[in-house]
Amino acid sequence: MLKPHAERALKVLGREPSAQGIIEVQDMPSVLARLQEAVDDDTRRRAQAAEGGPLAPGAVGADAPASTADELPLRQRWWPLMEMIRQAHAGREPIVWGV
Repeated sequence: MLKPHAERALKVLGREPSAQGIIEVQDMPSVLARLQEAVDDDTRRRAQAAEGGPLAPGAVGADAPASTADELPLRQRWWPLMEMIRQAHAGREPIVWGV
């Protein structure tokens, strides 16, 4: 994942981007829910844009720019991250980076 996309994901989670971090097992269900909410919001924005409607600010990640047709949908971009979180949660293992 490229840095800007990772930073956006962390901001959706209410975290400041940093070189080191951890997602604890007990936090994974809420982390997945927040990411899914942002994905659903992105999907709605894209549908509105395709229909020619105005892009209303979303409930999640409202400070992030609205998706455009030339960007990958969050559903596609964040799928590997969300799948990693699901697998780590199933295995009861935290996700740690930058150590």
